[in-house]
Amino acid sequence: MSQYIFLMLDWNLLLSPKRLGLEDEVMRSQDVRSQFQRDYDRIIFSSPFRRLQNKTQVFPLPGSIFVHNRLTHSLEVASVGRSLGNMVANGLKKRGVKISQNLLESIGTIVSSACLAHDLGNPPFGHSGEKAISRYFKEIDTNEIKSVLTKEQYLDLLNFEGNANTFRLLTHHFAGRRKGGFALTYATIGALLKYPCTSSDMQTENTPYHKYGIFRSELPVLQTVAKELGLMPYGKSKTVFGRHPLAFLMEAADDICYQIVDLEDAHRLGIISTADAKELLFAFFDRQTDRVVLSDLEESLKGITDENEQMVILRSRTINKLITDCVNVFWNHYDEIMQSCFYTSLTDSFEGTPKQALDTLSKLATEKIYNAREVIEIQVAGHRILSELLQEFITAALCKDKTLYDKQLLSLLPSQLRVAESDTYSQVLSIVDYISGMTDVYSLEMYRKIKGISFSVIR
Repeated sequence: MSQYIFLMLDWNLLLSPKRLGLEDEVMRSQDVRSQFQRDYDRIIFSSPFRRLQNKTQVFPLPGSIFVHNRLTHSLEVASVGRSLGNMVANGLKKRGVKISQNLLESIGTIVSSACLAHDLGNPPFGHSGEKAISRYFKEIDTNEIKSVLTKEQYLDLLNFEGNANTFRLLTHHFAGRRKGGFALTYATIGALLKYPCTSSDMQTENTPYHKYGIFRSELPVLQTVAKELGLMPYGKSKTVFGRHPLAFLMEAADDICYQIVDLEDAHRLGIISTADAKELLFAFFDRQTDRVVLSDLEESLKGITDENEQMVILRSRTINKLITDCVNVFWNHYDEIMQSCFYTSLTDSFEGTPKQALDTLSKLATEKIYNAREVIEIQVAGHRILSELLQEFITAALCKDKTLYDKQLLSLLPSQLRVAESDTYSQVLSIVDYISGMTDVYSLEMYRKIKGISFSVIR
């Protein structure tokens, strides 16, 4: 009988506290925070994180009824991610996995930090913003761009991906800034990497992922991160790698929150009735295996007549249930995950009752939530605003004989994004960096000013 030796990921490498760009940094003795706690704080105090408060999650902002934005969503995902990480850490301890106690206790913080940062690269107007940027490069006259870019570079623009933009924002060495971008730990960066491959990999069968997570400009960074963490290449590829195990937890936290919380927002806006919302959430609990939990839940709901409060309790218990379900899936596929041969999300791996409930919720969300009039209106507006901004700034950036208007327009770019002497790919990416970093409100204001619809009054 032939003997097979399966390579396994090493947790001591996966939890590396080294910082990208600051690999030789020694932790200050007076700093009571761990390196991973410093990651969390560094993200939460950053400008891109603050801007998330004015970026659409699903429904338009602002409104008479407060709904989730990207910032509140990210905070909730971070909370769920911490729970997932702590539960997995406890499981690793019980299994006798040889990890130092300090690193073991940091897993929850690592996942939480990755969750906190996971949407930093998303453009204004939700996921429609990604589509708007891609549409610009697909449909607007861009021959001048396409003719001077490599195929790999052009694919980054043609299929703009918020995940790749997040990785770029966190790791790119922008002009005048420090090396390593946010200089996060390798462990946090690894936990953030949902799709460790490039856009060009999506054009072949050389990837197990359905999306990409790295622009061509950051491929060397991906390769450095993969080497430090011991991530395994996919086959013989030099651009596609297996996931960090904690990336599954970050992804699961995001999946849980947006599915359940989008439903809560739709209920508050009257798009989904209380009866329908309760039915959808109760469906996640099996009457037999979850009878104790259900009994406790029904007892908690007794005497509560406020419908919103009922939804708060039911939402909380459902999220707790899904956290447990995700951790169970993680352990069921643990060996595959550690051998880098598992590529399905934890929620997509559900079976039985939770799978049926999630499928039903996803179908309803597509029909009633994501196609609600309020959502479509902001998507249409976002397409127009972002296309116009891209047209104006890219035309100015690539113009060889720049007019006064071109120069004035480009002067609006932040200093770290001014790359006038650089190649076309870098110039275009810098414009995309600027526009994708805008809030919904700021992009609208900039659009109006450029079009002469409004302007600042000098007093």
